Amino acid sequence: MPLELPDFPWNSLLPFRETAVAHPDGIVDLAIGSPVDPVPPLIRDALAAAVDSPGYPQTQGSPEVRAAIVGWYARRGVEIDAANCIPTIGSKEFIATLPTLLGLGPGDIVVFPTAAYPTYDVGARIAGADVLRSDDPDEWPQNTRLAWLNSPGNPDGRVHGHEFLRRAVVRARELGAVVANDECYTELNWEGDEPTPSILDPEVTQGSRRLTLAVHSLSKRSNLAGYRAGFVAGCSDLIGEILEARKHAGLIPPAPVQHAMAVALGDDSHVRVQKSLYAARRSQLADALRGAGFRIDESRAGLYLWATRGEDCWATVADLARLGILVTPGSFYGDAGREHVRISLTATDERTAAGAARLASSSNG
Repeated sequence: MPLELPDFPWNSLLPFRETAVAHPDGIVDLAIGSPVDPVPPLIRDALAAAVDSPGYPQTQGSPEVRAAIVGWYARRGVEIDAANCIPTIGSKEFIATLPTLLGLGPGDIVVFPTAAYPTYDVGARIAGADVLRSDDPDEWPQNTRLAWLNSPGNPDGRVHGHEFLRRAVVRARELGAVVANDECYTELNWEGDEPTPSILDPEVTQGSRRLTLAVHSLSKRSNLAGYRAGFVAGCSDLIGEILEARKHAGLIPPAPVQHAMAVALGDDSHVRVQKSLYAARRSQLADALRGAGFRIDESRAGLYLWATRGEDCWATVADLARLGILVTPGSFYGDAGREHVRISLTATDERTAAGAARLASSSNG
């Protein structure tokens, strides 16, 4: 029997893309958060230096890449060791397969936020598990086996503090459930210079990482979406179980990518440069959106603005498409987003400026 998966949501945007493409000055694509800026040279050089890799790479990750993950956490006040982490083939692959690798199935519940990246739902469906959308750990039922958090959030840029994360960890342990925080946007914090709180922070774990995972990606912070480079860290027992399953499935990042990851994780300067580019685009778009009558909610971190004019999201999508601007309807992320649109910061400076100018022009009549 084929899997019962939802329709791929991006297909429903195609008519609006066609409208936007027809604009005399071309499309301003603010829908998909795919990086457009160059891969930093030091990472490209690292990849090139490792291309002669004829043997199979290690599923657990090379000692070099695991040491880089450990070092990255140490600079953020979180102490782990090599047994607490493994590289992944980007973060989406890990999110989609985790329920299956944990052995979940019918009757088991996977919880994820009310406004959520669709892959949490898809991963549960692949495993045959049941799902619950909830933003309150106290609502998690007894048969919860995996609870996804997403801070900073996609699509809404919501950030959870240490207190909320600690409450979620406590509740998950009461239930015997795994709690995993998708932290892919942690370094793109717009309310300070430090990364957003991690579920592995000592203030959250209170001395134990049991049943706790943090998921990361280098796609946004280092423009490595094309490399498929990510990692997961947390409870060593869980990591060990997941690693054994991944060995059987052959889920291994290529050796050159692992070397490039190690170099990228060892350098914070290129992340600051990229963040400054996104900050400028964010400011320009936010000002233009507010001038055009939008309200921006949450959006405290990450690569998106979560905007609304208090109308059905598809009406907003259609209106902006006529301006040649393509955005994502909030309904892609659940009923909680039905009056919002997600607006990406991953357009070039020139396209971002064009989009801001079109918004300004529309607000002037």
